[in-house]
Formats: sequence, C-alpha cells, structure tokens
Amino acid sequence: MSEYEVAKTVYAEYGVNTDEVLDQLAKIPISIHCWQGDDVGGFEKPDAELGGGGIQATGKYPGKAKTIEQLRSDLEKVLSLVPGTHRVNLHASYGEFGSTFIDRDQIEEAHFQGWVEWGRKVGVAFDFNGTFFSHPMADDGYTLASKDERIRRFWIEHAKRCRRIAAWIGEQMGSPCILDTWVPDGAKNLTVDKFGYRSILKESLDEIFQTEYPAEYMRDALETKLFGIGSESFVVGSHEFYMNYAARNNKMLCIDMGHFHTEEDISDKLSSILLFDDEVLLHVSRPMHWDSDHVVLFNDKVKMVAEELVRSGKLETSHIGLDFFDASINRIGAWVTGIRAMRKALLFALLQPIDQLIEYEESGNGYATMALLELQNVLPFGAVWNEFCTRFNAPLESKLIGIISDYEESVLKERV
Repeated sequence: MSEYEVAKTVYAEYGVNTDEVLDQLAKIPISIHCWQGDDVGGFEKPDAELGGGGIQATGKYPGKAKTIEQLRSDLEKVLSLVPGTHRVNLHASYGEFGSTFIDRDQIEEAHFQGWVEWGRKVGVAFDFNGTFFSHPMADDGYTLASKDERIRRFWIEHAKRCRRIAAWIGEQMGSPCILDTWVPDGAKNLTVDKFGYRSILKESLDEIFQTEYPAEYMRDALETKLFGIGSESFVVGSHEFYMNYAARNNKMLCIDMGHFHTEEDISDKLSSILLFDDEVLLHVSRPMHWDSDHVVLFNDKVKMVAEELVRSGKLETSHIGLDFFDASINRIGAWVTGIRAMRKALLFALLQPIDQLIEYEESGNGYATMALLELQNVLPFGAVWNEFCTRFNAPLESKLIGIISDYEESVLKERV
C-alpha cells in the first residue's frame, strides 16, 4: 500500500475523502504576480526600478529578469514546478512598449497582445493592476486623491485605460480578469484635511467607474491599506474608506495581508466580508514589521486565511493572488516556495473535518473541538500533498533545491 493510500485511509476515519479534496484543490486558481521576477521594475524603459509608493524591493541577488522574454521564461519554469491551476497577475507597467516611451495615460490593449498570446500558449489567464507608483506624477504622494487637477486627470485616465485593457484581456482569454486598483496616496506626517483628500478620491473613483464592463470580462477590486513607508501618518484609501465605497458601489474588496498591523488577524475579516459579498480578492504575503511583502510560507497566518475561505463555503468565489517581492534570494525559488505554500494551506484547510468540528462546537464540547484541530497537525498531510504534486507532474519538495539551483547555474548566472 502506497503512502497516499495509507493517508487516504487515515483521513477517511474522520470523514474526509482525500480524492474529492484533491479534485477540488486542483480547480482553485492561484494568481501568480509577475513582479517577483524583476523586483517590481516593469518594462516601460530600460533598467526600470521600483520607486516611491511606500513599497520597496530589498536585495540585489543576481538573475533578475531584464526583459519580458526573460520574465516569461522564468514564469514558465515556475509553472512547471507548482501543482494546480494558476493565473498570472500583471501590472500596467509590464506592457510591451517597444523603443518608444509610452506614458501611463496612453497605454493601449495592443501593448498586452504579447501577454495574451503567451497566456494562450502556456494555458494561463490573467489579472491586472493599475501602476500608480514609480512615476514622477506620483512623487508628491498623491495620485487619484491629488489636489492638483493636472496630476489627478493623468491618473484618472490611467485608471480608465487599465479597466478597458482588463476587460479586453478577459474577453480574449475567456476568463474574467480581476482588475485591482491600489493607490499609494497619503502623507508621512500629520494631515489636517483628511476629509478633503478622501472626498477627492471618491470623486475620482466615481468617474473611473462610470463605464460598465460585462462581469464575464472583468471585475473591479479596491485594495485597502493601513500605512506604508512615506505614508505612516495618513493613507487616503484606508480599509474603512474602501469597505464603504465597495459596499455602496458593488465593487470587490482586495485584502492584502501586508496592509494591516502585523499582529492583526486578517482571517477574522473574511467571515464578515463574505457574509455580505460572495467575492473577495486576497493578496497573500508575509509582512514583518511593515508592509515588507516577504515570501509566503506555510505558516499559521496563511493557514488561518485558507481555513476561513474553506469554512465560509465561498472558496470557489474568492480570488487568491500572491503579492511578495524578495530580491535578496533566488527569485524563482521565492516564487515556487510562496505559490506552493499557499496551495498547501488550502489543502490543509480542505482536509479538516469541518462538519465534525462544528458539531463539537455547537454541543459545547470545546475540548473536542480543540483536540480534533490539534490532531490535524500530526495526520499524514505530507503524503496527500505529495500525491497532489504527482498528479500534476510537479516535483516533490526534496527535489526543488537541486532543480532551482540547476536553473540558476544554466540560466540566471548569464544575466549580468
């Protein structure tokens, strides 16, 4: 009897059918963020780097993708190493702009035709993001909430074009493109006219969302934030702002795990959000002390988020994306580790005997609830995970270091 068959028998004792779980897990897409591969630089101009916006990519590990071709090649390698269904999440700054500089208020669908063709070839659909940072028009800390009409008009036009491009991508790929809007607007120090800035942001969003697109082509999400470097005192697009705006305007909330206090329980927000909304967008990261976007690991916070998605019964209507960018280690290894960790968390949650746990809880048997949850930690989870990898022809954990080291030796070291 194989290790998986043994594990299948063990989980069956607790009412869990592992084959059904693996079938369900295989259908849940994880959206892979393209910006891990080049440290959030984008390809608007040669040697572009992340700047401003209250975010940083730290480290100078060799092997950074310097062209779209290199980035796609790296993504293809990653896709061969991660089991399950996946999407790719693009920022607007990752278009193919040629030798002529195209400013962000001038981007077109044609600049992303190459991504659509690549997606068809490798079998992934796309999500999209406006890029409201790393630009001179964002240097004063405000974009859609700017009191400078010229700056605000520039970013409103960018946002409108991003929505149009996202709808086009979704139509081309036959899968709704989730368009996430996050702006870094805020201030480092005390701000008097908070109401004024938030009123401006509301007006900008109202204009941006005037055009309706079919839901089968694109969905809008709004990403909240507590603070960032350079916006420690005030962030215009706070959680409360976007929660209210989304509720009143039928938009989706994006909850980024790095955008809250590091000790805040992000998973606890999901039962409230999903009680009123069928959909939520998650950007999963691993914050440390600030919005540092470390590589996702199979840790308690990620497990708790996965558990809440499963227990809510809305896993299939939730959208799971990753958002980390570690430039201090092998970028391929960072991608693979984070993607697989998120997938493991989902599997761990799906393997829990939820009906039995609820029965214990409702009967007031707190000990049994706690003990059964604790028991999950010593059940043969690893054997089920290995079976999932095998079904997708993805390598087991023990093989990854060698595979990624070989790729670095043969490919990444050539990038100088």
